[in-house]
Amino acid sequence: MIRIQSLTFRYEDSKVDALHDINLTIPDGSFLGIIGPAGAGKTTIAQCISGIIPHAVRGDFYGSVVIDGLDSADTPLTDLSRLVGTVFQDVERQIIFPVVEDELLYGLENFGVPREKIEERMTFALTHTGITSLRHRTISSLSGGQRQKVAIASLIALQPKILILDEPTGELDPGSSRKIFALLQELNRTYGITVVVIEQKIMLLCEFAKRLAVMDQGRIIREGSVREVLGNISRLEEIGVNCPRVARFSSLLGEQIRQEISVCVNVEEAEREARRVMG
Repeated sequence: MIRIQSLTFRYEDSKVDALHDINLTIPDGSFLGIIGPAGAGKTTIAQCISGIIPHAVRGDFYGSVVIDGLDSADTPLTDLSRLVGTVFQDVERQIIFPVVEDELLYGLENFGVPREKIEERMTFALTHTGITSLRHRTISSLSGGQRQKVAIASLIALQPKILILDEPTGELDPGSSRKIFALLQELNRTYGITVVVIEQKIMLLCEFAKRLAVMDQGRIIREGSVREVLGNISRLEEIGVNCPRVARFSSLLGEQIRQEISVCVNVEEAEREARRVMG
């Protein structure tokens, strides 16, 4: 479980809080999406969950982040990394080896994974991220999207209890983006891994996440099921969140016929609602 209580953080030399009085509980096995406009504090809260803040980033840190019973401020970053795997937007800073295979091997060997299980873990991670053919390629020869998949694969191979991903599909095409989310869903459902994703592709996120948290100006202004959060389209658009068109459609449809319409989260649901109203 991730329990964040009264969390406030201000970066060194900043005059304003990046996070202010955050309270959030993420139960084991959750699939949480975090959305909000640029500068809302999404990356900062991801760094707090991973332990990068306060261990590697300076600033004023108040409150607590407790990961699986461990207070992040009192627990060494190396210990936290065994529980929490993190992929940030700038994957270039995460990849340290020149060859894909060596990048995956580094984490597995460092974490003491038995030799007989290393190949199994590597094969699983490479296969499910769709990069088996890249195993012996140099990192310098890969595209941005391929490097992002390598970073994700290296974490999946470690099988952490919690996965934090900051815009994991930013460099990927629609097909690859959907495959990554399908993989995250499988890891969540089959292995019980807690998944927290910060994502701008909100329609895609809403198809896979179980809950959403909305951030604005360093605060969580709303948290709940996907339908609960998307039920207030006007507020989300007011703060600059690009809401899914299907959710906007169901909201406008309800206004036009002056009836309460269930919030749609995909095209199929929007089609069913339209047919129901028309027929």
